[in-house]
Amino acid sequence: MTEQLGPSGHDDHGTADHGDDFLIHIDKAEFRVEGPTITGAQLRSLPPAPIGSEFDLYEEVPGGEDVLIREDTVVTLRNGMQFFTAPANINPG
Repeated sequence: MTEQLGPSGHDDHGTADHGDDFLIHIDKAEFRVEGPTITGAQLRSLPPAPIGSEFDLYEEVPGGEDVLIREDTVVTLRNGMQFFTAPANINPG
């Protein structure tokens, strides 16, 4: 089960109690996903417009080096995890 939440972090029923689900963020959008793990491919398919191959997906690591999440990477979920996208190929200007 996966659902995108509104700005309040609540689903359409006004409650945030979902048992073993995890609240994560991808490019600041909130998603509630079932755990305990998820693959990079599954993360890429969460947004309404799935993340294309022209973008890399990273786990934000506060105070550390962000981690590139490949399609076959298995991520152990924690509430509040932050992910972000960046262009896969950056051409120097």
